[in-house]
Amino acid sequence: MNLNSRIIELQRKHISLAEAVKVAQKFPASDHFRIAELKKKKLLLKEEISRLSQI
Repeated sequence: MNLNSRIIELQRKHISLAEAVKVAQKFPASDHFRIAELKKKKLLLKEEISRLSQI
C-alpha cells in the first residue's frame, strides 16, 4: 500500500469514528467510557494522518 492510499484509509476511519462519536453522544444513556475511547482512537488517527502527510 502506498503512502497516499494509507492516508486515505486513515481519513476514512477518522470520519467513521467521528460519526460513531456523534451518534453515541445523542443518547443520554451512552457509555461515557466508550465515547472517550472512540475520541482517543480518533485523535490517534488524526495524529498519524498528520505525521504521514509531512513525509
